[in-house]
Amino acid sequence: MNGLIDNQGLMMYWAFDEGTGASALESVTGTQDDIQYVFNQTEFTESCTPPWRQGVSGYGLLFDGYSSYIAHSAHLEGQHGRPEYLSALSIGVWVAPRTYEWGYDSKLAAIVNQHNMENKQGFLLGMFRHGSWSFQIGLEGGDWKEIWSPDGYELPKNEWSYLNAVFNGDDGEIKLFLNGSEIASDTVARGSRMAAAVDTDLLIGKNNHSSKLVEAFSLHMFGGIMDELKIYNRALSNEEVAASYQEVLDSVPGGIVPQVKYDDIKLDRTPLLADRHRPQYHVSPPAHWMNEPHAPIYFDGYYHLFYQHNPQGPYFHHIHWGHWVSKDMVHWRDLPIALAPEKDQLAPDGIWSGSATYDADGLPVLFFTAGNDSASPNQSVALARSTYSEDGDPDLVNWIKHPEPLIVQQKGMGAFGDFRDPFVWKDEDVWYALVGSGIEGGGGAALAFMSEDMLNWTYKGPFYQADLQQFPYLGPIWELPVLLPLGMDKQGENKHLLLVSPVGPGADVEVFYWIGQFDKQKISFIPDQEEPQLIDVGDFHFTGPSGMVDPNTGRNIIFTIAQGDRTSELEYKSGWAHNGGLPLSVYLREDRRLGIEPIQELQSLRGEKRLSLRDKSLADANDLLKDVQGDMLEIQVEIEPGSAAQFGIKIRKSPDGEEETLLYYDLNQTMLLADRTKTTQHPGEKCSGVQGGKLELLGENLKLHIYLDRSMVEAYANGLKSLTTRVYPSRKDAMGLEIWGTGELLVKSMEIWEMQSIW
Repeated sequence: MNGLIDNQGLMMYWAFDEGTGASALESVTGTQDDIQYVFNQTEFTESCTPPWRQGVSGYGLLFDGYSSYIAHSAHLEGQHGRPEYLSALSIGVWVAPRTYEWGYDSKLAAIVNQHNMENKQGFLLGMFRHGSWSFQIGLEGGDWKEIWSPDGYELPKNEWSYLNAVFNGDDGEIKLFLNGSEIASDTVARGSRMAAAVDTDLLIGKNNHSSKLVEAFSLHMFGGIMDELKIYNRALSNEEVAASYQEVLDSVPGGIVPQVKYDDIKLDRTPLLADRHRPQYHVSPPAHWMNEPHAPIYFDGYYHLFYQHNPQGPYFHHIHWGHWVSKDMVHWRDLPIALAPEKDQLAPDGIWSGSATYDADGLPVLFFTAGNDSASPNQSVALARSTYSEDGDPDLVNWIKHPEPLIVQQKGMGAFGDFRDPFVWKDEDVWYALVGSGIEGGGGAALAFMSEDMLNWTYKGPFYQADLQQFPYLGPIWELPVLLPLGMDKQGENKHLLLVSPVGPGADVEVFYWIGQFDKQKISFIPDQEEPQLIDVGDFHFTGPSGMVDPNTGRNIIFTIAQGDRTSELEYKSGWAHNGGLPLSVYLREDRRLGIEPIQELQSLRGEKRLSLRDKSLADANDLLKDVQGDMLEIQVEIEPGSAAQFGIKIRKSPDGEEETLLYYDLNQTMLLADRTKTTQHPGEKCSGVQGGKLELLGENLKLHIYLDRSMVEAYANGLKSLTTRVYPSRKDAMGLEIWGTGELLVKSMEIWEMQSIW
């Protein structure tokens, strides 16, 4: 690509045409620069080189947004015998951003830089919030000069843009060009010189002075594809910039910039499929961070589920709505991000949790928490509509936000400043909404709203609130309220299920619930008993509830996030954080207790049946279990305790028992427990100790339905409680199973299946 442009003064040139490998050639000096990438050398998955993709010319390099960058140790060389001062500098580069950073500490996500802003040295070309971009340089004499893209010239996601930045010290000009045309200019003093950052490496894709988050993550990194990076120590003219852009157009079919294929730029889950700790039949993002899955909805033959997501890396920051679609709530397909923060006054700072329902025409709509840090409060309830039509957008990929918030918190409307996670449903011709908040000076609360047109909402007061004195663990604020109909009980009363997630000082962050009645006249909830219950007795691994009534079967389905249990350093190394729990069906039992069970569709994942036994002693059962190994299993077991006061099953057990996790029931304490004191010997893993909670079996045998999916363990006991936990064994041979008890017991039945990946 050097034919039309005079390459005099070309100091550095990365064509990114390797197409493979972990280095990139800087062709002017012939230097092979290492590409830093988290999966170059791995601990938990198969090592692989950085991803290369189709570029504007040949190949381009795909930067993952949190670990990928190039460090080049050569320094800029000025003219006129003063190497540390440059009279001119020009940069040209093609970029296709996959995502934008939030702009923490007002720093740029660097495309290329070699700068020290504190010393007013060097240069920085990078992106900022919502696709804005800037070129910044340090001038001799201690001045720092910035030029920014004007409104309307932001860099679009998933499309190629050609950026040029030109500093001409002799003429006193600094300019920006987009796609060959000048879009901004500013003046500096004639005869100005750029002061080189002589003690700093030139970095591609990473800011020289990145801010750190949770000690492990460098912010301000470029996420997307980069190609054809050139740096000159002279000022390119407008004609030369235009010619360099035209040169690409002339080299491609049709004379237009090639489109970026979604499959080329999307997050790729392939490197994570071999991760020995990453679940393979639980729903998860392709990579990086997720919070709770939410807003489940069924439409036109498909289930849609969204999730809180940071596309930049596996850390909590700048939240978007990820999106999956499924025919059966088991086998999911990744779709593009549904909602992202944009340059508007609605939600520029985050798209937080919400729910989905249907409008008056039966079309799906999304209600979400709009994050706007320039507003007070910075949380409001907003809406987005699908672009679905009979002929287009069958996957509900595209959503258009309503331009204004629908519900803005006023003083006296709950705890001011905490107002989020709308749960919206339609009942006949009326829409109802619950919003998570609290009572000023009191406990958590779900606030009630009503609308006849889905756009104009009336506040109806607290739907239900906590008695913080009586139940301090319910905390000062509630998030993620969910209300589901349970139907009639034996006394003919119509029951509902209310779920909440407490947060704030003193809160136990779990999923609490009440069974009670929905008073439609007062739009309030009357619990059968004031004390809340837990669905899951694990510790912070079953959180973030969302729910829906499945139109196909009438079942109430609950989705949760299965929190990980790892350090930020291990999440960095792994490239992912958290996944969804298995979908649960919840219902009102004959005894008026809440029944829970994994959805029946999960049986479609069963592979080979590894074991089936009936009425075996402890010793005989374990003899049959010796040959059953695995970290992706479904296990159903019923144990009659006999003389044992404690009994259960060891999973992920190494042959010598040095690593193992014990799931067991304690008859005397009536508790379901997980003992993780021997789960792992890895010095960096956190999982340890004993966790669990109350489970009244009322004389029944223990019936465990266990789903083991690499680090995920979900144990469902007698259709009443679950215990969700995480295990990260260090040993690859920690794959065994063993029935355990403190006395003689009888294994009434046991069945084990291998489970298949959904990906």
